[in-house]
Amino acid sequence: MKSLENNRHSLAHLLAAAVMDLWPDTKRTIGPAIDNGFYFDFQFSKPISDSDLPKIEKKMRQILPTWDKFEKHELSAAEAKKEYPDNLFKHELIDEFAKDSGKLSFYKSGDYWDLCKGGHVESMKEVKPDSFKLSHIAGAYWRGDEKNPMLTRVYGLAFASKQELEEHLKMLEEAKKRDHKKLGVDLDLFTFSNLVGAGLPLWTPKGTILRDLLDDYVWHLRQIRGYQKVEIPHITKKDLYEKSGHWDKFKDELMRINTREGHEFAMKPMNCPHHIQIFTRKPHSYREMPQRYASTTMVYRDEQTGELSGLSRVRSITQDDAHVFARHNQIKDEILKVWEIVDEFYSAFGFPMEIRLSLHDPEQKDKYLGDAKIWNEAEDTLRAIAKQKKVKPIEGIGEAAFYGPKIDFMAKDSLGRQWQVATIQLDFNQPERFDLACANEKGEKERIAMIHAAVMGAIERFISIIIEHFAGAFPLWLSPVQVAILPINDEVVEYSEKIAAELRTAGLRIELDSRNESIGKKIREAEKQKIPYMLIIGKKEMEAETISVRGRGEKDLGSMSLDKFIEKIQKEISEKQIQ
Repeated sequence: MKSLENNRHSLAHLLAAAVMDLWPDTKRTIGPAIDNGFYFDFQFSKPISDSDLPKIEKKMRQILPTWDKFEKHELSAAEAKKEYPDNLFKHELIDEFAKDSGKLSFYKSGDYWDLCKGGHVESMKEVKPDSFKLSHIAGAYWRGDEKNPMLTRVYGLAFASKQELEEHLKMLEEAKKRDHKKLGVDLDLFTFSNLVGAGLPLWTPKGTILRDLLDDYVWHLRQIRGYQKVEIPHITKKDLYEKSGHWDKFKDELMRINTREGHEFAMKPMNCPHHIQIFTRKPHSYREMPQRYASTTMVYRDEQTGELSGLSRVRSITQDDAHVFARHNQIKDEILKVWEIVDEFYSAFGFPMEIRLSLHDPEQKDKYLGDAKIWNEAEDTLRAIAKQKKVKPIEGIGEAAFYGPKIDFMAKDSLGRQWQVATIQLDFNQPERFDLACANEKGEKERIAMIHAAVMGAIERFISIIIEHFAGAFPLWLSPVQVAILPINDEVVEYSEKIAAELRTAGLRIELDSRNESIGKKIREAEKQKIPYMLIIGKKEMEAETISVRGRGEKDLGSMSLDKFIEKIQKEISEKQIQ
């Protein structure tokens, strides 16, 4: 909403005014509106910390009543630089902006003014003093480049009302409890090692089970729709990515390898050019079309250390990647098949979904491969498919991949946060660059299309989302350990081992806790591990050849036979019930 964006940008000005009032020798840089708030980057002469935020916030509220409208002024580059003595950050911006126009816009409210392109509220009287709050401080390189100086970024939250702000703050508190970086370690799913390197997660036995269950489910949904598995190497020659266009676009993000013979290779950052090489290994007739290839494999990106975050942003990314090589008259059916897979997969997680069409920006043609005709045809095709699905998508101009538009599936988690998850991309450009074709009914060469499809996208990121969505309490079908068997004492361990053997035979994932500990401690630890079911085994259960069943969250399900319990949970697993 534009008015809220203007509100947030205006508050960024107010933040800068407060900081300059408190620390006049500070060098200010930029302060945009962002999702849920705003930030401003500063270079302080002495470090500040989160403990300084209440002081800054107090000053912002003192200044706010003295501000009203934003007055626009125009200055020449020379005049503008005089406003920022010794501030090389602003001088850099002034030189950059002056290329487009001889005059630069400044906006003034109260006693504060700053270089700015605009986008403010009509009056600061519209801004409620209880609708914003400074949240935290972080480091940020100037212009996002690690070769540049590190600045101090002050973040703020801003909403239309106090109530919306308070609701967001409650959500943030709940998000802290669900933080996958903490829960993933508590549940023993993954770890990081300084010797291995930042952004390179190591998966424990339990975490590997979780990854495999997710990948196996995606493969099951693909296999029944005619996909075939392929395998590709982790490194490739520079030549492949030059031909695909990826080298020019992403060369600064690639992990490069130089061989002893002087060849330049890269750790693969994407899989599509490799799948193309598999398709081109032989000629194809129209009778063989479409060809559907799938491989779950790691790709690698040279992310900056400061941008890494748990599993959300890593350097080794596991993609559940698939590519369909199809005739143009097969595109709609093939995309609808992928859409079916996405719908079925995400129904097992309870995510409400929205659809976004990510389109190219015709004003920035240099960002994309191919001409306008190709892009318009691809985008019109995706619009028609969305219409057939009776979906009214949000259109995101400028959000397409550089080779084609895409359908992005936006999932809303249990905290109301939205995540981009699955994606379907329609590509007419790679088939042109690699001359991909089949022989049609007349024996003529026919250009084909390429569909890129990822259901989870990055498995690491998807797992971070579902850990937080479920707060680590995964549905039974997905839980690395489904049943904990808890004998009360040594007398019933042998009977407990018999139960464990029968559950394993039934294909269930179990843990038998036969330690010499109190049953209370065993239950607490199983609850902490968020295991869906606990079987409490005592002398009474052994003599009656039954089990006492306890569900996650202190749910006493009473006594039952082992056969009945197995039947109950196998049904829950097969239906992928969400508890």
